[in-house]
Amino acid sequence: QVQLMESGGGLVHPGESLRLSCATSGRIFRFTRMGWFRQAPGSQRESVAVFNNRGSPNYADSVKGRFTVSRDARTNTAYLQMNNMTPEDTAVYYCAAKWRGTTDYVHWGRGTQVTVSS
Repeated sequence: QVQLMESGGGLVHPGESLRLSCATSGRIFRFTRMGWFRQAPGSQRESVAVFNNRGSPNYADSVKGRFTVSRDARTNTAYLQMNNMTPEDTAVYYCAAKWRGTTDYVHWGRGTQVTVSS
């Protein structure tokens, strides 16, 4: 069973930063590309940072220049660094994995709540 475990969500003020983590097994980390998605109340899920087949991240226009993805092979963990956050970033954030060479994200974490409010 593929497990993706998000953590790091919480409440921040506008302009502040937050870093989300997504931990998984070594096999999943090695053979998949891990992206980030979010779903705000009353809205459809949207991609935040997803990877193309060349392994380069594509960021949503709304987060470009503020959010950055990274990976740590020592801990099998993917990260989403979120800077200069706004209330519009409030959502449940999910990490997801797709097998390399494929297009669909088929494994999902349970999500972590991020709230940006003054």
